[in-house]
Amino acid sequence: MAVNFQPVYILASGGERALEQLSTATNNISNANTTGFKKLLVREMSQKIPENLPPASDLFVFPRFMDSPTLNKQGNLIKTDNPLDVAIEGDGFFTVETGVGRLYTRNGHFNISSDGFLVTSSGGYLLDENGNRIRVNQNGRIDITREGFIYQDGQQIGKLRVVNLQNLSHVGDSYYTGQESPAGNFKINQGYLENSNVEIVKEMVNLINSHRRFDIYMNLVKSLDMLEGKVNDIGKA
Repeated sequence: MAVNFQPVYILASGGERALEQLSTATNNISNANTTGFKKLLVREMSQKIPENLPPASDLFVFPRFMDSPTLNKQGNLIKTDNPLDVAIEGDGFFTVETGVGRLYTRNGHFNISSDGFLVTSSGGYLLDENGNRIRVNQNGRIDITREGFIYQDGQQIGKLRVVNLQNLSHVGDSYYTGQESPAGNFKINQGYLENSNVEIVKEMVNLINSHRRFDIYMNLVKSLDMLEGKVNDIGKA
């Protein structure tokens, strides 16, 4: 008696989606304390498989991966009193020049590089409104206004380039890519950092539910395999 593999494909696909959810929840939890990190989601879609034998009908539906969007939601602001710590309140991302091109971040933990520029914690150059690197003196006092203007020892040296992003995508090290658009609804907070927007309790629940989902699919695969074996034994008899 022939084995019908379509139910196996459906269950295997569900198990794979559960593993993707498990991996995403684990990644979110591991970045719960990463400055400026934005929670990742997993979205699914339903794929219908027409029955091979007539009459044709959509009897089989299995889950497929659709995309993994980023939840662009404000995280809590944490006061540090470090003048080189800067948090965006509202919309927008800082613009950064990296070795792989222009990227964007909400991680405002900045430093002064050995060559005298403002850089991110991973070494990317912070850019001003004209797309240029921001040069500063090593020992001068730095003040940053709510609008993003940068002053050193009372003299304006630039303005932070803050932009909104569409089709936001996470690339690692608190960096993101996307399509730029002007940002207007934001305030700059000097001496603060933005915490991750991951809610650890919710992610732990997601982790448990994903694990249970995977177990259910795998148990169903085992049960189906046993059933097919019994059906084949009956056919031989």
